[in-house]
Amino acid sequence: MADTRLTFKEMCAKFDVTPRTLRYYEYIELLTPDREGRSRFYGPREVARMTLILRGRKFGFQLEDIRQWLLIYEKEGTEAQMKAWIALADRQIEELAVQREQLDAAMAELTALRDDTAAALKE
Repeated sequence: MADTRLTFKEMCAKFDVTPRTLRYYEYIELLTPDREGRSRFYGPREVARMTLILRGRKFGFQLEDIRQWLLIYEKEGTEAQMKAWIALADRQIEELAVQREQLDAAMAELTALRDDTAAALKE
């Protein structure tokens, strides 16, 4: 079992996160490492949860949404978690679409302003 556990430092390195981030995820109960004295050890469950947390962050999910989604698995099982995931994903896809529209509009406006400025320099 000791071979499958990661230390605090190894966990930070594996996921390329700061110690502050890892401590914060523990503080908000996204992760619950084993403690032996002052040392923390992360088993396969915590590694899997960290993978899901970072994937969720990559897609723009709020940490509270991720926490609730992980809790569903513990309390209700895989099927309930998958149904919740579909609802969360649908909501996030809509949000990302809105953000894309805003980004496209900002890029178009910036491009037009840049082109106008470049044209003014040529005159």
